[in-house]
Order: sequence, then C-alpha cells, then structure tokens
Amino acid sequence: MLDLIVRNGTCFIDGNLSKYDIGVQNGKITHIGDLTKEQSSNTINADGKIVFPGLMDTQVHFREPGSVDAEDLHSGSRAAIVGGITSVFEMPNTNPPTTNFEEFQKKINIGKRMYCNHAFYFGATAENYEVLEKLKNLEGCCGIKLFAGSSTGNLLVDKEEDIEKVFKYASKVVAVHSEDEEILKLRKKLIQKGDVKTHPVWRNEEVAISSTRKIVKIAKRLNKKAHILHVTTKDEVDFLSQNKGNITFEITPQHLTMYAPNCYDKLGTYAQMNPPIRDKSHYDRLWYAIRNDYNDTIGSDHAPHLKINKDKQYPDSPSGMPGVQTILPVMLNHMNDGKIKLNQIVKFLCENPVKIFGIKNKGYIKKEFDADFTIVDLNKVIEIKNENIESKCGWSPFDGYKFKGTPIYTIIAGEIKMQDGKIIGEPTGKPLSFK
Repeated sequence: MLDLIVRNGTCFIDGNLSKYDIGVQNGKITHIGDLTKEQSSNTINADGKIVFPGLMDTQVHFREPGSVDAEDLHSGSRAAIVGGITSVFEMPNTNPPTTNFEEFQKKINIGKRMYCNHAFYFGATAENYEVLEKLKNLEGCCGIKLFAGSSTGNLLVDKEEDIEKVFKYASKVVAVHSEDEEILKLRKKLIQKGDVKTHPVWRNEEVAISSTRKIVKIAKRLNKKAHILHVTTKDEVDFLSQNKGNITFEITPQHLTMYAPNCYDKLGTYAQMNPPIRDKSHYDRLWYAIRNDYNDTIGSDHAPHLKINKDKQYPDSPSGMPGVQTILPVMLNHMNDGKIKLNQIVKFLCENPVKIFGIKNKGYIKKEFDADFTIVDLNKVIEIKNENIESKCGWSPFDGYKFKGTPIYTIIAGEIKMQDGKIIGEPTGKPLSFK
C-alpha cells in the first residue's frame, strides 16, 4: 500500500501539463501514471487542479537570531507553506550574523522547528573569505550572500579588493545585494526627512548599475557564479541579459506589481525596500525581462518588520516587506492576466533554482525524486488580509488585493502540510542537499 496518491491532477511533468496519478512511498515519488488499482493510506483528489513540483523561494529573511519579534524560522516557515512554498533559502543578516560555522550550525539546529525544507546562506565579510572555500560540502548551505551596499543588518563588503577576495575563495554561488556603497554615501544628502518618495531618489539607478557592472566584471574574470538579487532597473536588465552564463538574476513580485509614485502614495513607508520600487519605466522593463526569459528566478525577498517600526518617520523606518506567503498568489494572478506563462512560474520558482544552486532530488515530478508538491486552483479568487498573514509582522503590502489563483495543498516528503490555508501536523522540514 502506498503512503499517498494524488489522483486526477493536471501535473507539470517534462515541461507539459498532463493528467496523471502520482504515488508516494517513504517520502519519494514511486509511481506516475494510472493508479486506479492502487491503494493508499491517504488520497487527494486533484481533479481540475494543477500539480506543480514543490515551489521554492530562494530569498527570505526570517530574522532569527536577533529580531524574533518580527519573525523567526518557525513562523516564517508557516507563512511559506500557507503560500504553497515547500523550500526556502534564508539569509544571513541576522544578529549575530551567519558568518562562521558555529552560527551556521545554530541555524541548522533551530531549523528543526521549520515546516518547510530549508537552506541557509553563509554571510561574506571582509575578513572571513578563507572560510568561503570550505563550504562546498556543508549540508544545508545554498550559497554565499554578499552585501555590496548596506541594507538591513551589519553585513557589508563594499571595497573592490574585498569583493574580489570573496569571489576568489567562493566555493558556491555568490548571491549579491547589488548597490554601490560609495554612491549611496554620496547621495545620502538627497534624503528628505518624512518623504519616503526620496528613497528611490537616494538609491537611484546609478547606485544599482554601478555595483552590478563591478560584480559581473569580477565574477567573469575569476570564472565564478554570481546571482544578482532583486534586480530593479532597466539598465541592469539590459546589461545582465547580455552577460548570461555564470551570471544569473532575480526579480521580486513586488517590483512586478507596484511602481512609484503610486505605491508610496498608497503605502508610504510600507512600500520602502532596498533596492527601492521605482517608476513605471523600470517596472515595464522588468516585465520585458520576464517575457524574454532574461531573468532566472523570482524570489520574494521576504523581509518583515513590525508595524511599530514601519510607522516611524522616513528615513528612520526600516526597509523591507513580507512576501513568502504571497509570492505564488501574486504570480498566479499575473499568469491569469496573461503576463507570465505557467511553465515560467515553474522555471523561476523551481527548475532554475535547482540548476543554479545544484539542489538534489527537487524541482521535478520524477520517480525517485522527493515527493514535494504544490497543488493550485487557478480559478479560486482569494483576498489578502493582514489578519491572515502567518508572519509575526502581521501585515502585507498586498492587504485588500484580490488574486485569482492560489495554492490549496502544500505537500512535503509526501506529507500534507497545508490544506485550504490551514496548517496540518508538526514541523518536519529538512535541510536541502546540494551537489
């Protein structure tokens, strides 16, 4: 007898949507086909629903240790599975930061309280570059995070010779927050107290493209992999689309859904993030990147802060917004609007993360692969409400938005962890394995 059968689902297999049953035993996919004669201890009727491989969010900040009033690994993982996300990559700009093996191991240990599968970035500093060559076989380590410009937390590697050392010693993909610290400092005088609309004036396009050109130059010269996070400018889209290969890049759902000045009129400091949400000309070019498959991933950059802090006067208000629970509904709604294809959602949230970071046994519905699935109802309309946000911060920039398309089951290692927005069972998430 099988542990689980997902019956009658329209499954995304080998780039196509086909109607199959899927059988699961001991956390692995064992059968794909007609399983009418097979019995199981648990059955899901997925008729009329889409069965994806388990979707992944490759950029989240769950704030533990250090700011657990806003989020922790447990609460963040709850938000993930309610949003149909089966695996997350979590960031190192905590307090203390994840920049040595001891802090990394602490995260792995705390990760036992997580519902979803997980991997952690190792934070680069100007001093710890020699450690970076020892990360190759570190279980649960997805890559190295480099802050080329200052953002939330105290991780910063801004001098070119130090950035070069990070790439030289890197034994994994280097994921980069790409803003130029020198230009940020020079432009700080453009900040107007109480006016969040000066946020994108301060952190303008030049701040982003200057840093990205430098990162790409170094990575190419040393033949290392660089993954540019949360790309926001048309300049970067044009530049990065001509420098593929070892260079990959991410776009966030919020930069594909909002633009200035409207977002600041509506949300004020709740729309504040780094790099900032920019005007419609940049928004349009990000969609141009999506249409042409120039970008490689979509990540939420889930970065929650409590309302009491977001309500502070700009620039004392912190940058960042939650997003792991809404990344999939936002993108499914865009798909229903004809802006992105279904196979692209799987590519950006599943297949490409597996290829870029070398994740084992994930990303595809194949025999012997891990039985992680995200089952979605493309026709179900949901309204995002702050009171339904699982994150400790208790708000979403999409509060009041109605989205067509939503996850209705999150299945991890053959166990149903979320059904119709309700969390089921205990945390059983595991660290991801890498090639």
